[in-house]
Amino acid sequence: MTPRRTEASGRRLRWLVPLLLILGWLLVSGATGSFSQKLGDVATNDGAAYLPAKAESVHADQLQSTFSDNKTYPAVVVYERASGVTSADQAAVRSDAAAAGKLAGLRGPVSPVSVSKDGRALQFTVPLVNQAKPVSDAVKVLRANASQHPGLAGHVTGLGGMFADFAGAFSNIDGQLLLVAVGLVILVLLLVYRSPTLPFLVLLGVMCASGVAGAVVYGLAKHGSITFTGQSQGVLSVLVVGATTDYSLLLIARYQEELRRTQNKYEALGTAWRAILKPVLASGGTVILGTLCLLFSNLNSNRSMGPVAAIGVAASMLAALTFIPAVLALAGRGVFWPFRPAFGTAERTGSGLWGRVAGLVGRKPRRVWLTAGVVLLLAACFVPQFKASGIAITDSFTKTTDSSTGQKILGAHFAGGSGTPVSIITKAATADQVVAATSKVSGVTSVTRLNKVVNGLAEVDAVLAATPDGPAAVDTVKQIRVAVHAVPDADAKVGGFTAISIDTRAGGIRDLKVVVPLVLVAILIVLALLLRALVAPLLLIGTVVLSYAATMGISALVFNHVFHFANADPSVPLMGFVFLVAFGVDYNIFLMHRVREESLAHGTRAGTLTALQRTGGVITSAGVVLAATFAALAVLPMVSMAEQAFIVAFGVLLDTIVVRSLLVPALALQLDDRTWWPSRRVFGTQIPRSRAGVADKQPEPEPAS
Repeated sequence: MTPRRTEASGRRLRWLVPLLLILGWLLVSGATGSFSQKLGDVATNDGAAYLPAKAESVHADQLQSTFSDNKTYPAVVVYERASGVTSADQAAVRSDAAAAGKLAGLRGPVSPVSVSKDGRALQFTVPLVNQAKPVSDAVKVLRANASQHPGLAGHVTGLGGMFADFAGAFSNIDGQLLLVAVGLVILVLLLVYRSPTLPFLVLLGVMCASGVAGAVVYGLAKHGSITFTGQSQGVLSVLVVGATTDYSLLLIARYQEELRRTQNKYEALGTAWRAILKPVLASGGTVILGTLCLLFSNLNSNRSMGPVAAIGVAASMLAALTFIPAVLALAGRGVFWPFRPAFGTAERTGSGLWGRVAGLVGRKPRRVWLTAGVVLLLAACFVPQFKASGIAITDSFTKTTDSSTGQKILGAHFAGGSGTPVSIITKAATADQVVAATSKVSGVTSVTRLNKVVNGLAEVDAVLAATPDGPAAVDTVKQIRVAVHAVPDADAKVGGFTAISIDTRAGGIRDLKVVVPLVLVAILIVLALLLRALVAPLLLIGTVVLSYAATMGISALVFNHVFHFANADPSVPLMGFVFLVAFGVDYNIFLMHRVREESLAHGTRAGTLTALQRTGGVITSAGVVLAATFAALAVLPMVSMAEQAFIVAFGVLLDTIVVRSLLVPALALQLDDRTWWPSRRVFGTQIPRSRAGVADKQPEPEPAS
């Protein structure tokens, strides 16, 4: 083959390979795009499904299922008239109860209508099958009927009403989150790059990654390999948007930089792609490893979040490293229109904002890291005020729901546990002793032994005086467990809504103690292998943990005194830790990788300042995008999601603006070559001390006056 033909063939491959990559991605997106919309079909919000099989409440739930073909979700319909119910009210409610007996999804007879002792409220219970759509549909009908009586306030609560409200909160979750997250991404990219084409290029990459991640997660959840929850669904949506945008921005920024140095767009792209490949793989791998530590969680919901998040990050990396460069290869400088980076034009690294930041850090590194450290430590002092002992269902929504209102009315006029009894499964021979022991527990209003005996077991139901998700009910169920466990040879298991809540909280507290050290150790090992040093990894881990502590301290103040949230689930600080530490290290890897690259030519000091100038804009933009996408979780009317949104969004911004921009570079300058102890290698090349010393004395890029 002649040189001319070889050159022509090479030119064809330069546009043919990217074109084939784009076509391939479009075909994959067409085949997988619908799975993201179907994730809600495989999501579960059943509290028992969150727990491991060894939990007592789950064991009791499994044994209870042998007494009935279908587990029921009782919906309690409660009515209130402040002046006292009338005979007409009672007739109207009995009519509603009769209509409820004809509902689809009914499992058993509707209870008789009962009147409260104070004569101001009425209630009846509707046993519904434990399936999402039938429960939601039935509750919708019950609420419509209950609202038709002037002067008589009707509400649907109990497990059925609560389940319907949860399902409503997570309905159309992908559409809401994607709309908000995508809008925020477009806004940030337009402000940063002032190009109308770049945001849509990135969003095409997001669509590709979202389709692949959705298809894989759907398949795993469909076949029972993971417990997929509404919470995981929301996190997956925003994580794919944020991670794909972050990794794409790194490539786009480096490509823009190389286009000013290289006339050929393909050579510029090749240089940029090779430069960001290692940090993207390292940072993405760190996030994946950190989230996979959730596999050691005791709760199924947390355990499944690990692979779901890992799949989302992996799909994001794949799209950012293949689809995005393919489009950039074909579009060239035109993708930055109207501000195309012309060959030979100068970069504004020294005269811009980040040149001034680098100048400040370079002149006074000790003052910078001391000031930043003290501010973070002061914020961390408020961590003890963070309340994460569990949150009641009635306090779980950011807005008032029908079930929470109904539960308050129910607790005011009837036994709070009406419709949600505590289930005790015991040996039939000791059932009477279990009934006697349970009846003696303070806070129990009634105890009933069911007549049916299955496999030598009997069921005992206890109604509590307190609402089933309140602290009084929790204390009562704990006492019930102590009482029935003390019955000889009973082998009693206590289950029901309150018992599930207790076991879930205990599992969350245990996970915080186990998973957090695992995440730190795993990321420390990866950083040590990546940077071939010990001081630098410890520096990065320490600063990120300090940033997390400061975030939790500020969050405690905001949640307690601004939003007035009642409490938080134990999983909230755990999830916040995993995501903040993983992404905090993520951004520090981007910075330190460039520091090492620049240090090879200029030494540690000048290399640190140059890296800060060149990466400051893109890493900050990436942090703002990720914070904005996680903030989109706040559109869901759930306190836990609002708390998670604030923690991750604020934490990412704090880490990006303070830790990565000021604290880490200042400490690196303070430590100088000791940062790389015990190895002083940069990309495998030993830097002689004399060379490093000379390099450090070379002129550094200074900000314009």
